[in-house]
Amino acid sequence: MTSESGLSVISPPQAAAPQLRSGAGRSNPLLVLIVGGIAAAAMSLGFVSVAPNRILSGKPVALWSAVDPGVTALLVALIVGLGVSAVLRFGVWRDRFTAIIAAMTLLTTITAAGQAASLVAQASGPIARTSLGPAFWIIAAGSGFALADAMARLTRNMFVQMVVVAIVGGAIALLAASGALSDLSLAREFANRREAYGSELLRHLVLVGGALAGALPIGSLLGYVAFRRPKWRKALFAILNLIQTVPSIAIFGLLIGPLSALSAWLPLLRTLGIGGIGAAPAIIALTLYGLLPVARGVFTGLASTPPSVLDAARGMGFDERQILWRVSIPLALPILVTSLRLVVVQLTGLAVVAALIGAGGLGAFIFQGLGQTATDLILLGALSAIALALAADLLLRSLAAAVTTGASA
Repeated sequence: MTSESGLSVISPPQAAAPQLRSGAGRSNPLLVLIVGGIAAAAMSLGFVSVAPNRILSGKPVALWSAVDPGVTALLVALIVGLGVSAVLRFGVWRDRFTAIIAAMTLLTTITAAGQAASLVAQASGPIARTSLGPAFWIIAAGSGFALADAMARLTRNMFVQMVVVAIVGGAIALLAASGALSDLSLAREFANRREAYGSELLRHLVLVGGALAGALPIGSLLGYVAFRRPKWRKALFAILNLIQTVPSIAIFGLLIGPLSALSAWLPLLRTLGIGGIGAAPAIIALTLYGLLPVARGVFTGLASTPPSVLDAARGMGFDERQILWRVSIPLALPILVTSLRLVVVQLTGLAVVAALIGAGGLGAFIFQGLGQTATDLILLGALSAIALALAADLLLRSLAAAVTTGASA
């Protein structure tokens, strides 16, 4: 119903909506599909792949042949538990049960892979390599999706979701620190490149940070210009869209010639490390890719300010500059943080390709692994980049939720 002031008031039936969102009285078809995929993968695909050395290809080994019977029985019981939770019709309690079982399934799957690698090392020696098989990835991904779905149904509080992620991630980190996963080929690749990993991770962060340092002010200025100059808007966004359609490798290649000539003409640039290859062209290219989401976010945020609010601000004697900083930008903060999240995740992924022109970063491990046909080395770089993007996404989602809550308070 509506109050005399025109504000919407939540009636009692609407206040109960959060409980209905959790799916009370219905089974969870998404979870049914996830459990079906997990069960099919566990029965028909290799849980791990065992190779006599790093060079030769591995042979798939089923779950029940790779680990102790007790671990197999526990994992099967947890998968059955997920299946039971998928057909339960008690929304909130079902989602709580699903979250607990999914987290246990994920941790047990990782522990089982570590045990399989240890048994292989004991039986075949330290040269043998144990890689993660397709069944492992499907079970781990399925349990992760089930956990995420259950948490999304239980709460929209990003802080609570971050705590759950931190607990699960901390448990995995404790497993790795205890040495339970040290015989996995992926862990061996990390151990062999521990120092290089730290430097390449830092390099990756520098590339993303350098691109953000250029894309945020330039993109914000372009977004403001598009907002203030409607006649320029179409041409401006057309150019930015055109940049997005150019493949990243092509932009890296196009920058090699001009930057090489510029550094040859100005030796000072060469002294500063600016040339046709390396970090400079990578940061320039990443900056170009970051302009569109930043400009679009700024324009959308500023354009979302209600005209009545602008009229009220002008009636209070605000000039255009005061309206921008004290009215439009505060109201646009949720949209601005969302656009920042998009550009950070995008640049984190695109920075992987920068290793092709000598810029380094986590992509260096991927391309080294491709050259050496070392799958686990490829995974070391790819999984690290994915984890970095997911961490940035989660943190900025939390910031966006906090800003939205503050704006609506």
